[in-house]
Amino acid sequence: MLRFLSAALLAVILFTVTFAVNLQAPLYEAYAAQNNAGATAVTIAFAAYAGGLMPALLLLGGLSDRIGRRIPIALALILGAAATAVLVQFPSWTSLVTARVFLGIGTGLATTAGNAYMAEILGAGRARNAALIVTSATSLGFGGGALATGLSLSLQGPTFLPFSYAALLAAAPVLAAAAFALPKADCPKPVTLLRLPVFPSGTWVFGAAMALAWSTTGMTIAVVPLQLSANALGGWTGLVIFLAIFTGFLCQPVARRMSNGQALALGFVLIPLGFLVLLAGVWQTSLVLVLAGTCITSTASYGFTYLASLAEVSLRAPDDRARATAGLFVYAYCGFSLPVIASGALADTFGLLAAMALFAAAQMSATWVIVLFWRKGRHPARSATEQELGIV
Repeated sequence: MLRFLSAALLAVILFTVTFAVNLQAPLYEAYAAQNNAGATAVTIAFAAYAGGLMPALLLLGGLSDRIGRRIPIALALILGAAATAVLVQFPSWTSLVTARVFLGIGTGLATTAGNAYMAEILGAGRARNAALIVTSATSLGFGGGALATGLSLSLQGPTFLPFSYAALLAAAPVLAAAAFALPKADCPKPVTLLRLPVFPSGTWVFGAAMALAWSTTGMTIAVVPLQLSANALGGWTGLVIFLAIFTGFLCQPVARRMSNGQALALGFVLIPLGFLVLLAGVWQTSLVLVLAGTCITSTASYGFTYLASLAEVSLRAPDDRARATAGLFVYAYCGFSLPVIASGALADTFGLLAAMALFAAAQMSATWVIVLFWRKGRHPARSATEQELGIV
């Protein structure tokens, strides 16, 4: 029972950390308007999140191995609250950039420590169950924040202090204190504070798939809302961002019944398909197609690819899960940020729709190349799950 309660509390904490990440997404355009900023500025602010997260992953991915899991997780909650407080006090594009950096650092600390901690709490041999809980909690958090702010704005009208912000500011300090009530399931090691991520052998394709999948999610969160606003559909931004992640959460139980390799292959099919449907919806100003495409990409990104990749690196690096998770997210957040910035610059020059079309072409080309290399390998890397089960 204690193990179940501890896992549940850790899941709530991880949900709250990631809830803060996209909390401000429906207000991106409003913050940019405070500084008369364009699409490039919006996407730079969005990608500033990776600017905080990448150094945390590259240098501090194994920090929790040295100081324990609880301190980085509690610090992530405090950083989320601080970022939100900055936006409340100084609503502007500059503050948005600062807040996104704080949120990136917090996410880097929490996700690397949280995945390893969940596996330690549940016990040896349940790494895949731990990965499912972590991906479920974080998927709900990433999507829930944007939806909560969207609903708050629909009830309150235009404001820089929506109810969702107040809820986060109230909950984060309480949960940060509660984090220290979690059991010491880990055994801190006498290692250096600064530890680089590791990339387990045979997992490159899972990392590449994460980069591809999350680049699509990044486009959906950062660029698509700008086009929705241009088409007088801005009120649907929160729902679109929520569906961009939540639909994947609903598909995770299905992904769990598949091998990691099978789930990854399905993700490769659904990622470009979903974005093409979304692009058609934006082109035709069809909300139905936009929502359908968003759901398909979410199914691929947060349903099959995310769970398969996180489970795979956990299984292949049982003694170094925090750093292996950091390595996976290095792939993921390079994809999450760099294409979005490029698309924002293209949007200011050629228009949002043209930028999205160019992204779709690049996405399909990258998918084809990755799958080709995966299949043409002399000895294609089988997933750790497949190896354990003896699947050929």
